[in-house]
Amino acid sequence: MSWILRVAFLFMMAANGVVHAAGGPAPDATVQATIDDILGVLKTTLDKRELRRQAEIKVLPKFDFRGMTKLAVGRPWRDATPAQQDALESGFRAILVNTYTAALNSTDLKAIGIPTVTVRPVAAADNQDDVTVKTVVKWNNRKPMQVDYRMTNLPEGWKINDVVVEGMSLVITYRGTFSEIVSQSGISGLIKSIEEKNRAIAGL
Repeated sequence: MSWILRVAFLFMMAANGVVHAAGGPAPDATVQATIDDILGVLKTTLDKRELRRQAEIKVLPKFDFRGMTKLAVGRPWRDATPAQQDALESGFRAILVNTYTAALNSTDLKAIGIPTVTVRPVAAADNQDDVTVKTVVKWNNRKPMQVDYRMTNLPEGWKINDVVVEGMSLVITYRGTFSEIVSQSGISGLIKSIEEKNRAIAGL
């Protein structure tokens, strides 16, 4: 995985502020405040355990993992049994968390430095169910990187359902891989492949 995608996973998890209850702060304002908070943590520690702990407490409940998994699996999702759907969701969630943890390589972060993030204003109508918050991440001596957060308005509030880095959708990227596996090995094969990927990422 390129350094861009590794860092993108970091900021994907940093963007938990995108999610808010109805009537809460505007998405762009909340994203800015939360990213500032995460950057503050990075300036004081690069400990992977602490950063993962922060993600598990503040961030993971804010993602629509069910929706993300459904989009990533695509049409085969409808053919999966409820138990298989649960296994796929759990496995995909673990992939994102494990990849996030693997991305927290202190050497990489020290090399590229702590970035600055600009959040572009968003005007979301009261009845709008989908919105994209656009951000620009900048490092010294590196080309700025655009990271967009796609969200959907669920009964419990806004949740992230995709992250787009320099035009590369996280969900669509996985959909291509998952589709190929399903065509060869079916849903059971995809579940097994996801389990194997998680063991590999975790170094087990």
